Amino acid sequence: MPPPVILDPAQLDLSRILLDRKAIDGLLPHRFEFALVDAIVSIDEVTRVFAGYHDILPDAFWTRGHIPGRPLFPGVLMIEVGAQLASLMHSHFFGAGRFLGFTGVDGVKFRGTVEPTCRFVVVGKGIEVKPRRTICEVQGFVGSNMVFEARITGMPI
Repeated sequence: MPPPVILDPAQLDLSRILLDRKAIDGLLPHRFEFALVDAIVSIDEVTRVFAGYHDILPDAFWTRGHIPGRPLFPGVLMIEVGAQLASLMHSHFFGAGRFLGFTGVDGVKFRGTVEPTCRFVVVGKGIEVKPRRTICEVQGFVGSNMVFEARITGMPI
C-alpha cells in the first residue's frame, strides 16, 4: 500500500514555474543528460514541501537501450530526480553554491512504470533540513499515480 501522498499532484499548477531550467542551472552543477529537474512549480517554506518535474522525452539518452521497443525510465534515474530535488531544497534554505551530495537512499519502492512521453512529477518534503545534512521524503507521479517513493539523504560537498 502506498504511503500518504505528501502533496497531491492534481493540486499543482504545472504551468506556474517558480524555477526554470536556467535558474536550476544556477543552483545545481548537473548538465546535459543529467540535468533532470526541468522546473520547480511549488515551494512551501513552512512545511518544507517542494515539487518539480522532469519531462520524459522519446529521444532521451536512455530510451535506445532501456528497454528496446518499450523504453522505461530507469529506476536509478527516478532516484536521481529525487536527489536533485532534495539538493534544490537544500540550496533554497542555505544558499546557492551549497550543492547537496547524495549520501544515502532508503525505503525505495517502484510502484509503476514511467514511459515516454509523460511528465514525471516529483514531490519532496524536508524531514530534516540542516546546513550539514538534509533528509527528504520524495514521491514521483505520472498523472495521479504514485510510481516511486524514497527517502533521500545528502550532505553539502
